[in-house]
Amino acid sequence: MSAVPVESEAPQPERQQKHGLRILTSRRVAIILFNLGGPDEPKAVRPFLFNLFNDRAIIPYPQPFRFLLAKVIAGSRERVARRNYELMGGRSPILPETLQQAEALDAAIAKRIGNVMFKCFPAMRYWKPFVKDAARAAEAWGATDAILLPLYPQFSTTTTASSLHAWQQASKLPASTICCYPTGQKFAQAHADAILETWRKAGEPPNPRVLFSAHGLPKRVVGAGDPYQWQVEQSVAAVKRALPSEWDTRICYQSRVGRLEWLGPSTEDEVIAAARDLTGVIVTPIAFVSEHVETLVELDIEYAQLAAERGVPFYLRAPALGVAPRFIDALADLVERAMQAPGKVQSESGGRICPVAFGRCAQQGQ
Repeated sequence: MSAVPVESEAPQPERQQKHGLRILTSRRVAIILFNLGGPDEPKAVRPFLFNLFNDRAIIPYPQPFRFLLAKVIAGSRERVARRNYELMGGRSPILPETLQQAEALDAAIAKRIGNVMFKCFPAMRYWKPFVKDAARAAEAWGATDAILLPLYPQFSTTTTASSLHAWQQASKLPASTICCYPTGQKFAQAHADAILETWRKAGEPPNPRVLFSAHGLPKRVVGAGDPYQWQVEQSVAAVKRALPSEWDTRICYQSRVGRLEWLGPSTEDEVIAAARDLTGVIVTPIAFVSEHVETLVELDIEYAQLAAERGVPFYLRAPALGVAPRFIDALADLVERAMQAPGKVQSESGGRICPVAFGRCAQQGQ
């Protein structure tokens, strides 16, 4: 069964009930939830990796060199990746979690806006349902327009921009776009809630150091004007305001691959530093809103083992936001904002939030 339901033909306008009145509605808005995607069975690991490394936003080489390099990388990394996915039952949980987020957002926005039909469609970049699948499903549903909502809070050319490019190739639906939401109050509070709840459940151990772990990027990407690192720093600053002021906090980056120089410090280095300082840590995935291999294997197994081996007093991990009510409410706010700006690309505040030095901001030139 397809993860994205497709109807054979567009339905007729529907009537909804609001405040006791019958309202005729012909507008049907598809909310497109962009995310990375992940293999849904062991044999999907290699093609998933190939799709990832064959993306020009990831490896900016011309064809056929990128195709050949992606084949080599996918083949060389398949065994390790399969082993990691086996630790999670042989598949990535990212699509099931995104479907849960879609269901929660559908319900939340239906309570706010009663004269428009909404439906969320997961659109994965590197595995099924692909962006093109979501576009076809939205059109089959009878969408009159779309709201493009990345599940990447911080904008990067390697994530959000890549997904938006895929959408432009797949669909001609009129669309409004949310490019980023790194500092929204509800988004930040949802992270703080997860951190504090993790701390309380562990018995409130004294003087924790919070490691805000984000997926890394090669420095050359940031040097070319990508605002991702700056936006991660803004997210951390927003979350810190909702945490005890005496807590130590650090930003770190995980998931490095290849020989290029990447953003640092690495999460591994910060775990080792905590051991040296005899300080317990709470690790929180600041750039991930759903659980997947980077959280369930890298953070929960690899770095937890490193912490135990090095003698870190305690190692705790706050969960990804998932369907936390504050987070879903934050997404509903973004949808409402997008409804007021048809055809526009906007941030959580509407206007551009990135300094002008970041020439690859999604709102550059708008």
